[in-house]
Amino acid sequence: MKIKWLGHSSFLMTESTGIKVLTDPYDPEMVGYGFEPVETDVVTVSHGHADHNYTDGVKKSELVLDAPGKYEYNGIHITGVPSFHDDCEGGKRGKNVIYKFRMDGVNVCHMGDIGEPCSPELIERLLPVDVLMIPVGGTYTVDADAAKEYVDRLMPGIVIPMHYKIKHCELDIDKVDPFAALFDGETVTEDVTELELDRNDFDDSETRVVVFERQKA
Repeated sequence: MKIKWLGHSSFLMTESTGIKVLTDPYDPEMVGYGFEPVETDVVTVSHGHADHNYTDGVKKSELVLDAPGKYEYNGIHITGVPSFHDDCEGGKRGKNVIYKFRMDGVNVCHMGDIGEPCSPELIERLLPVDVLMIPVGGTYTVDADAAKEYVDRLMPGIVIPMHYKIKHCELDIDKVDPFAALFDGETVTEDVTELELDRNDFDDSETRVVVFERQKA
């Protein structure tokens, strides 16, 4: 499978069969920088905020998922896990859906705008995780330290930070640096444009952090 970061919390994942899954398309006017209008088969939406549910910006899609549940599309298994956008059971920002994907034998977990603290119950529902996509910018989601706790509990092979401040971003969120600084520098890879993975890339070795370089839309 291939993973490309489009910006913010939006990724385009392509299975070896050619099936494409897009996560959390965002409104460029809200985020502050462009969104690439891609074609995809499946779109997942973690919650109803404009920086995560901009389906009008998608050229073409066959299926849009925006709720917890178990789904299957042409051999790709997707599970939506209910969670909260804040640390008071949705009292501030409502609910959030975490999506788990099984593509080419790889277990990918997209945490959406997770804001609730790490708990044994939630961790049990998410395991196993090979690739973890997690917000790290704080303010509206977990911050660097809270994101690191999720990493330590889920023990993924690869962590991809998202929802952090980059050039032109107008949201009040932190940069990726505080999160990356929590890891051994040798395990952090930066300026990746596309990631290609299969089941054989995960051998229970230490966690690797992959920081993408966003492609201009």
